[in-house]
Amino acid sequence: MTTPLLKDRLQQPGLIRVMSAGRVMHHNLLQIVGIHGGFHGFWFDLEHTGGDVKDIEIASLAARSQGMDSFCRVAPTDYGIVTRCLEAGSGGVMAAQIFTAKQADEFVRWAKFAPRGLRGLNVGGFDADFARQPIPVYMERANRETFVAIQIETLSALEECEAIAAIDGVDLLFVGPSDLGQHLGYPGDFLHEKALAALDRVSAACRNTGKHWGAVCITPAHARAMLDRGVKLLSPASDVKLINAGLNAVQKDYAELFGN
Repeated sequence: MTTPLLKDRLQQPGLIRVMSAGRVMHHNLLQIVGIHGGFHGFWFDLEHTGGDVKDIEIASLAARSQGMDSFCRVAPTDYGIVTRCLEAGSGGVMAAQIFTAKQADEFVRWAKFAPRGLRGLNVGGFDADFARQPIPVYMERANRETFVAIQIETLSALEECEAIAAIDGVDLLFVGPSDLGQHLGYPGDFLHEKALAALDRVSAACRNTGKHWGAVCITPAHARAMLDRGVKLLSPASDVKLINAGLNAVQKDYAELFGN
C-alpha cells in the first residue's frame, strides 16, 4: 500500500486532519482510529513523552497499515533524534519550543541531506527501504519528501514567524495555542484578542511566503476561528482526549449505572 504523504496533501485542496498520540501510542489504538476513518495522519508527541525508536517504528507501521502518514514532534536539542525518527519510518519531524529563525534553520538542516542540510547518511532504515535504494536516489527523495514543521509557541518565534516561514525546507508553521497563550498572558483563553491576533500574523506570514500553517484546536469555536483564517492542518484529537471522550460518552449513555 502506498501511503499518501502529508507533505503532498499540503498542495491539494481540503483540510488535513491529524491526531496526536504519545501517552497511549499503542498500535491497536492507532489502527482503530484508522479503521474508524476521518483522519489523514498522526503526529507522535516525543516532547512530552519518552517514546524510543522501537515505539516510533511500530507506531508509524500501524499508521501506514491504514494508509496514514505520520510525523514526530521533538525538542530541537538533539540532532540524532531527528534522523532516528525519519529512519524509523515517520514521514517528518516537527520542532517544539523554537525561539528564532536561526534555530529553525538549524532544525531543517538536521532533517535534510547535503547540499541543503547536515543529516547523517545511513541507508539501513525504513526510509531507504533497508539499504535497497541507491544512495543518490535515497538522498534526493528524502530531501524532497521529508515533512518539516516548526512550532510557533513562544513570543520570539511569533515575532520571527515571517522569517521562519520563509526558510527553505520549512513546510508548515504549527501554532501551539497552550504555550503561546501562557507566554502572551492568556493561558486557557484560546479566543482572546491576542490569540486571534497571533493567528492573523502566522496566517499572513504563511500566505506571503507560499507556505501553510496548522494548529491544535481546543474547541469547535477555536477550530472555526482558525478555519476562517485559512488553516490547512488541524489536530482536534489526541489519544488522551479520545479516551476521556469515550469514557464520558459511556457514563452519559449509561447514566443510571453510574449514578451512585
